Amino acid sequence: MVATFKIAVLGAQGVGKSAIVRQFLYNEFSEVCVPTTARRVYLPAVVMNGHVHDLQIMDFPPITAFPPGLILLCTLQEWADVCCRGLRSVHAYILVYDICCFDSFEYIKTIRQQILETRVIGTSETPIIIVGNKRDLQRGRVIPRWNVSNLVKKTWKCGYIECSAKYNWHILLLFSELLKSVGCARCKHVHTTIRFQGALRRNRCTIM
Repeated sequence: MVATFKIAVLGAQGVGKSAIVRQFLYNEFSEVCVPTTARRVYLPAVVMNGHVHDLQIMDFPPITAFPPGLILLCTLQEWADVCCRGLRSVHAYILVYDICCFDSFEYIKTIRQQILETRVIGTSETPIIIVGNKRDLQRGRVIPRWNVSNLVKKTWKCGYIECSAKYNWHILLLFSELLKSVGCARCKHVHTTIRFQGALRRNRCTIM
């Protein structure tokens, strides 16, 4: 049986969240930064530990606020604003910030808090992984890595990974850890490089 996992990727403008997704799917990186202005939905399949899993990766443009918690308000906002559609019903969140930009960290800090406050009842355990992108520019880091890691893991109780979309560093690790966090039993207790065999059906993308 193939399980489908819905993943939302959020972050401020210019942090490289779309670059992370494209590096994962297509093994490519562009130096030209093109702002995300519409929700992009990718439908790849991955093979982990010999089993196939369908993913629905939703790359969202920067949002001003997470959709409200009341069901009626949530429904109205999600349908009125296409960019927010499906944001509350995912299985996991990837919140990306630029390790060289303090404001981008404050952005995901706010979004994370809003997710916790507004998610529907019974989904409080939805995994959130904080991702510090642009590790290749770490000399320009604005917050020490230990401070961020300690805050995210011990206080926020979230996963934390640093990566470089430019050099494809820790991109596969990010998505393999994500699948483990959403309860993929077959993905646990197996070495990452053996378990993850890459993305399939890479060209399945819908812009909505």
